[in-house]
Amino acid sequence: MTKSDMVEKIYEKIGFSKKESAELVEMVFDIIKNTLETGEKIKIAGFGNFVVKEKADRRGRNPQTGEEIVISARKILTFKPSQVLKASINAK
Repeated sequence: MTKSDMVEKIYEKIGFSKKESAELVEMVFDIIKNTLETGEKIKIAGFGNFVVKEKADRRGRNPQTGEEIVISARKILTFKPSQVLKASINAK
C-alpha cells in the first residue's frame, strides 16, 4: 500500500476531498517522523510500537575482499507488532 492508496481509502470511507485526505496522511506521517527524530517511542494501541535504537560501532568484513572494516554507530528504527495485530494477521 502506498501513500496515494491511503489517501484514496480515506477519500472513499470518510468523504474528505482528495486534497484534505492527502493533507491528513501527510500530517500523520510528519507527526510520526518528528516524534521518532526526537528519540521518542510511538505506541499505537492494537497496532504496535515504533522505537529508535542505538547501535554501537562494530567490526565487520567486506564480503568481496575479506578485509575487516569498522561499521559505524547508527540509529535504527524497529517495529514490534501488538498481539492484537499478530492475531488478526494469523486469523486470516
